[in-house]
Amino acid sequence: MEILSFLNSKYLNPDYLFGQSAVFFRDFFSFVDGDQIISFGKTALFFLAIFFLTIICYTIVRMFEIRKKERQHLHHEIAEYAHNKAEYEKRLREEVGGSKNEHWGKVLNYLFSQHSSDWKLAIIEADSMLEGLMDQLGYKGESLGDKLKMANQDNFPSLTTAWEVHTIRNRIAHEGLAFELSQHEAKRVIALYEQIFHPYGYI
Repeated sequence: MEILSFLNSKYLNPDYLFGQSAVFFRDFFSFVDGDQIISFGKTALFFLAIFFLTIICYTIVRMFEIRKKERQHLHHEIAEYAHNKAEYEKRLREEVGGSKNEHWGKVLNYLFSQHSSDWKLAIIEADSMLEGLMDQLGYKGESLGDKLKMANQDNFPSLTTAWEVHTIRNRIAHEGLAFELSQHEAKRVIALYEQIFHPYGYI
């Protein structure tokens, strides 16, 4: 007696479906011999290999293109930075003899010295100029730190920058030779002093 699955249909009977599948694969493999299967498999693998090799070659080419663009961009950035730095240093050297504040010329002479100890002196002298500016603006106090405490961002917009450079000056004074300072860093600090002085026509 034939056993029917749910809904009384033999097509939904697992035994029937399994039997039909076995018959299908048996007929298929009897129709297609082993050599044809191997040949088909080799062809499929060949095209897969070509596909993946194409992907690999494309990826390698793109990587070289990206690296080339990165190198070009980096060289451009370095060249632009070097140009801007050279222009800034040229302008500073011109100001050595052209500044209306002789004290600033002294700062720049120290800054462009070949002796590392002079770079620290440049900052100390610039800080002394900053104290003179604070006196000129009417801030009172026994030290530059006291005068800076009397200021605020509204009446002295460069207050944050002034505290930064003054802190570096104090480290130079307190740590002495132990404080390491490169000429590049000294130039950066002096540039900050310059930003403070220019709006007041102090240099």
